[in-house]
Amino acid sequence: MQTFWRRPLLAVDAKGYGGVDAVTQRQLQEAIERLLGESAAAVGLDWERWKLQEGGDSVFAVLPEGASEPDLVDPFMRRLDAGLRAFNHGRKRESWLRLRAAVHFGTASPGPIGFVGRAPVEVGRMLDSAVLKAALAAAPDACLAVAVSPTVFNEVIAQAFTTIRTEEFREVRVVEKEHSGRAWIWVPGYDTGALDLGAAAVSGAAEAAVGAEAAGKARAAEAVGAGGGEAVGARPLDAPTAPGDTVVQVYTGTIHAQGAVFGISK
Repeated sequence: MQTFWRRPLLAVDAKGYGGVDAVTQRQLQEAIERLLGESAAAVGLDWERWKLQEGGDSVFAVLPEGASEPDLVDPFMRRLDAGLRAFNHGRKRESWLRLRAAVHFGTASPGPIGFVGRAPVEVGRMLDSAVLKAALAAAPDACLAVAVSPTVFNEVIAQAFTTIRTEEFREVRVVEKEHSGRAWIWVPGYDTGALDLGAAAVSGAAEAAVGAEAAGKARAAEAVGAGGGEAVGARPLDAPTAPGDTVVQVYTGTIHAQGAVFGISK
């Protein structure tokens, strides 16, 4: 039987790692491992039992059974942010360690060369999403940008299990490769809702709009099918009336409306 875990999942990745020299890369790798371990130990998340998959400037971790999701989202991230600021103090901007992080709760199983399952893929897509990268880029003094899955946001943050308020997060659309879904992002020290996410936000909104339009057409088609007829070029049911359109009301049966006025007043 295959190993099956439903655990808190964390992924982190460093910004600008490929643009620095080998000595700096080594320093950043050492700092990532050290800061993750120190932050976990400081909030009681038992770093020694984390299952890690490392890749240079990135780490994917499956936390042990019983690990606290609120602690991973709140004190761990705050401690990690503080550790990053301390590490970067006095360093040149181009050698700063700035991390993107993604948090989910789901299933993961060990495979031959890494963890397998839908949840690890979702974490990876959030971590690599254009919108999370844009959030960190739009906050030049930030050392950390965090994305959490709908599961984590709805069951941990929205239920007030953390000191981070829901309004400190910004809901975004994540569209990466075969994955399309929602996430909530938080950049410590910044008003995340005011960050200019540029084309990343626009593309996510456009994808959502396409989905809404498709849903509207599907509802219209269902309505036509239910009525036994077929409408060619019919407007979606929820579309507003355009200026100059003629509105026709058809009533069947007997109507008792003495003194009533039918029509549209402008």
